[in-house]
Amino acid sequence: MTKAGLKKYGIRLLQSLLLPVCFMVFGMTVSAKASAGRVLFISSYSYAWDTVQLQIEGIQSELDSGIVLDYEFMDTKRVDDEEALRLFHDGLKYRLEHVEPYDAVILGDDAALMFAMKYQEELFPKVPLIFEGVNDEALAEKAAEDPYITGIIEKLSPENNIKLGLAVNPQASRVVAVLDDSITGEAERKHFLECREKYPDLTFSEINSFKLSTSELRQAILSVPEDSILIYVTMTKDASGTLYDDFEAIKMICELANVPVIRMVEGGIGEGLLGGNIVSMRESGRLAAQMAEKVIGGMDISRIKMMDSPNVYCVDMNIMDKFHIDESVLPENTTRINERGGFFKRYKRVLIPLIVLFCLLSGIIAVVCVDNLRRRKLLGQLENARKTIENASQHDFLTGISNRSKFMDDLTDLIGRKVPCTVIMLDIDDFKHINDTMGHKAGDEALQQVAQRMKEMESQILTPYRYAGDEFIMILRSSQEKIVEKTAYQCRQLFTKPFLLNKSKAKICGSIGIASYPKDTEDLEELIIFADAAMYRVKRNGKNDFAYYQKEEQGEA
Repeated sequence: MTKAGLKKYGIRLLQSLLLPVCFMVFGMTVSAKASAGRVLFISSYSYAWDTVQLQIEGIQSELDSGIVLDYEFMDTKRVDDEEALRLFHDGLKYRLEHVEPYDAVILGDDAALMFAMKYQEELFPKVPLIFEGVNDEALAEKAAEDPYITGIIEKLSPENNIKLGLAVNPQASRVVAVLDDSITGEAERKHFLECREKYPDLTFSEINSFKLSTSELRQAILSVPEDSILIYVTMTKDASGTLYDDFEAIKMICELANVPVIRMVEGGIGEGLLGGNIVSMRESGRLAAQMAEKVIGGMDISRIKMMDSPNVYCVDMNIMDKFHIDESVLPENTTRINERGGFFKRYKRVLIPLIVLFCLLSGIIAVVCVDNLRRRKLLGQLENARKTIENASQHDFLTGISNRSKFMDDLTDLIGRKVPCTVIMLDIDDFKHINDTMGHKAGDEALQQVAQRMKEMESQILTPYRYAGDEFIMILRSSQEKIVEKTAYQCRQLFTKPFLLNKSKAKICGSIGIASYPKDTEDLEELIIFADAAMYRVKRNGKNDFAYYQKEEQGEA
């Protein structure tokens, strides 16, 4: 064979060896990009529970954006019987048979873990199961013996919360727990009663909602004496058949109780509870998602050890003030919400940009006057100043919240991306009467306090804006009925507490109108008009309430 022939033969041989390798590497790369991973979250409860929302927020915050996250809700707080379990099983089985397999399943709270263990072979064969929010330690430890199961035990600490209760009320002679006979209630009752040996001088008792009618339950909470430490554990229904979600239970207990109410989990603090040594449900969800990512990344789940939940102290300073509790009794590193400060602290979101702007402009003038050679640096400072001014232009100076311009930009963006959302229009009733009778200073105070209360409602899916005059508006990044309804009730709650105008308490009411995209309309301008029409229907019908847009209002709008 000639040299040229040998060379040509060598090239062909090299190609025959390299091409399959290249195709294999390319195929592996495409496959990796096409499937980042799939995770299923099964909650024991429903999305209406604050703790479930916090768990989901934690999971979403940790999972890589390429990982698919799906949800299933057992809703055992409302219905917990064999028929409900069978229906959930059958529905889930059908769905699992018609979707791509999941790489990991996250189980929220005890009922979900028990369900997964019972049907593991049938529904989740060799699928990594990661639990969080599980109260029953024996159940968790038994589950963790399975090489395909691990997770985070929800270690509520009645002992630490009783310590906090004694610090808050040194004269306490008894501990009262509000709970029921649900799975969570049974697990925490055991932990609660185990504390009797550590506190022999305290009397331990419970208010079991399962055994009391609605009126008896209200009377029992109302009758808790002032020398008590009151701990809210769970209250899902009473003997009259009345069902309670977290929001309703907390509202009822906090309105009736004559002592501060302690809670051992994160949800609901800021809605009337004092707080306590709490399990962070958000952080528990984040840790569970972290475990799921490790499994998707190729780690054997049997190498991931079960862990205890992260616990922190958290209190509402409004409740501390209400019961005249000195914050010096709080443990170190206690997280404080609704903490009050001086003028600068309250308005720093407005003042800091203005101060920064003033300093930057002063510096720019000084640099120009002193040294003309620093023009490049000057141009950079001018650009920073421009950005600061642009940011200030999107906020209302009087109230500190975003203004109408920012609202229109945000709503245009959401509708442009076809993200379901809801517009909530809020107008202060008889605002002109406040200005006419109490003066414009009182009117400004009313606007500022309404804005501050709306700001306290702000979340990842809810943003408040000042729209015009005494009109405010909110964007809720959801059109789900339950979420919209809950937010509407929270908006109405803005006006339940008195306002402080000219150093005197005053009652202020508001009318609220609601319209959703794309349910009511796909047009941006119509969405605002429909919310406005619903709000004016409330004003015509007596004010101080909320209403959803109705199609018959289209002519009026």
